[in-house]
Amino acid sequence: MTIEAAQQQVDEWIRTIGVRYFSELTNMAILTEEVGELARIMARTYGDQSFKKSDLGRDLGDEMADVLWVLICLANQTGVNLTEAFERNMAKKTERDAGRHAANEKLRDRDAG
Repeated sequence: MTIEAAQQQVDEWIRTIGVRYFSELTNMAILTEEVGELARIMARTYGDQSFKKSDLGRDLGDEMADVLWVLICLANQTGVNLTEAFERNMAKKTERDAGRHAANEKLRDRDAG
């Protein structure tokens, strides 16, 4: 699926099932909440925190998809074409960081794992 197709699919779902988009500010708050849920799973899976009973059964991919869903909603609401924005962002990063990371001793010396 392309990013464009994902934006279209979310918009179709909102129009046929979701009634309407939540306000942009509400969706921004929801995005923050979803990122927090993702962070919680990451901290317990890859960090030093232990799982609580309420965390068990949470799916990392599902939490990432929740973040993506709300981000796509915000893009649709604000008229952002995420494909174009992502392509511009990649070009910016490529130009800006062409040799920066390769020259970073901290990255070269760290294990790949």
